[in-house]
Amino acid sequence: MTKKAIIIGGGIAGPVTAMALRRAGLDAEVFEAYDRGADGVGAFLTLAVNGLEALRVLDLHDLVCDLGMDSPVMEMRNARGRLLATTSQPSRTVRRADLYQALRDEAVRRGVRIHYGRRLVDASATSNGVRAVFADGSAAEGDLLVGADGLRSRTRALIDPGAPRARYVGLLNTGGFADGVEVPGRPGVSYFVFGRRCFFGYLIHPEGQVWWFANPPSRRELSPEELAAISPEQWRVRLMDLFEGDAGPMREIVAATPRIMPAWNTHDFPTVPKWFTDRMVIVGDAAHATSPSSGQGASMAIEDAVVLGKCLRDVPDTRDAFAAFERLRRERVERVVAHGKRNGDGKAPGVAGAFIRDLFLPVVLRQVEKRDALAWLRDHRIAWDDRVAV
Repeated sequence: MTKKAIIIGGGIAGPVTAMALRRAGLDAEVFEAYDRGADGVGAFLTLAVNGLEALRVLDLHDLVCDLGMDSPVMEMRNARGRLLATTSQPSRTVRRADLYQALRDEAVRRGVRIHYGRRLVDASATSNGVRAVFADGSAAEGDLLVGADGLRSRTRALIDPGAPRARYVGLLNTGGFADGVEVPGRPGVSYFVFGRRCFFGYLIHPEGQVWWFANPPSRRELSPEELAAISPEQWRVRLMDLFEGDAGPMREIVAATPRIMPAWNTHDFPTVPKWFTDRMVIVGDAAHATSPSSGQGASMAIEDAVVLGKCLRDVPDTRDAFAAFERLRRERVERVVAHGKRNGDGKAPGVAGAFIRDLFLPVVLRQVEKRDALAWLRDHRIAWDDRVAV
């Protein structure tokens, strides 16, 4: 009899997990809290080469290879315009909404049912499976439940009511897409500027549009109400002030952006102690959210999906399969979270910290490139045909 998985969350992790589980021989349905998809929502993200290779395992690589742009080089400068480092980072940068739509449409094409307006409120074990209850009063039953419901995961809270809260890392995030502005650089390079008061990154699309983000520092985590009260035009004024006197095209890019995105707090999870119960498990940001500074958030979720599919294929007992999944993933993802935190700490270090960063960062990154010290991160590959041991 085919096992049925209830997947909570219809962003990026949810549809990919559903397709991985279907490839492993399970049925899967996705339940999304919002009453519509994420079309047109969000900025852009990086798919690292390891994430792209994980997509290839599920025959999804060609689906996304024409989205966005290749971004294989990273260039960093300080607020005076001094070049600190140029490094390689095989990756592809895509609009989040484009990636979501492509993956969702492909999941539906492959037979995955996606239900909208289904916000999970409770879930409990039954005699032979799990029952999920949603805010609209509806319910669904299956053999297992996968929480792909992100940073504020309800599934995580149900698995462990004492689970830690996400860690605020001291940075806000905003950005946009600028038209009709010419800036230094070329397509294929991610340009990063350590401004005196704010970090900035931009890429030039081959068609000329400039994709950018900024990380204004904030010692205090802002409430949703406080963030919502800051209008796009107020952000424009604030960013123009933050970059006053810094070398680089930041102010020109901000000025050329029709609409600056509402800002959000940046978080990560150093560790989540409990990932699963007999019938429920969490994946992606629900289990190990990492700072955007890692460039690995989406890739880690995609890797999770593939590994979970393999574990459920090869390990008959559901709880044992979940335990195998955690054993195969925890060390790697927590190392990625720590890597992202270190990267983010350099974005707002203060005057003394900036002096030390500018002095040592070029040396450190040269050694990283020379020793290929990040091979563990980008060269990771998942072999679908290899069997998972209990």
